[in-house]
Amino acid sequence: QVQLAESGGGIVQAGGSLRLDCVASEEAFRSNYMAWFRQAPGKEREFVASISRNSELRGYFDTVKDRFTISRDDAKNTVSLQMNSLKPEDTAVYYCAAQLSPGRYDTWGQGTQVTVSS
Repeated sequence: QVQLAESGGGIVQAGGSLRLDCVASEEAFRSNYMAWFRQAPGKEREFVASISRNSELRGYFDTVKDRFTISRDDAKNTVSLQMNSLKPEDTAVYYCAAQLSPGRYDTWGQGTQVTVSS
C-alpha cells in the first residue's frame, strides 16, 4: 500500500524554524520525485519544494528558496523540509507528495499544520 505520513508541524513565532518529516512506503519512496506542497486558508495548493530520487535535482518555490531546504534519508524512507526564518505568510497545511505517475504528483499525505505567529 502506498502511504505518506507527515509530522513536525506546529506553532512557531516569526523568524523561528520547524522541520517537517514525511515517512514514505517503499513504493512511494522509489518514485522519481517527492515534494512538499502547502495550502493556506482560502488559497489553492501550491508547490514548495521537490527532490529527485537520487537527490541530485532539487527545486524550490521562489519565496522559500533561501529559507527552506528539502532532503531525503534513504535509510529511513524519509523526505524532510527544514524551514528557517519562517514568516506569517508561511502559515498553511503542508503536504508531502510522490510522483508515481510520470509528471504528476498523484500520491498525497494527510497534511500537517504549520502556523507562524507575528
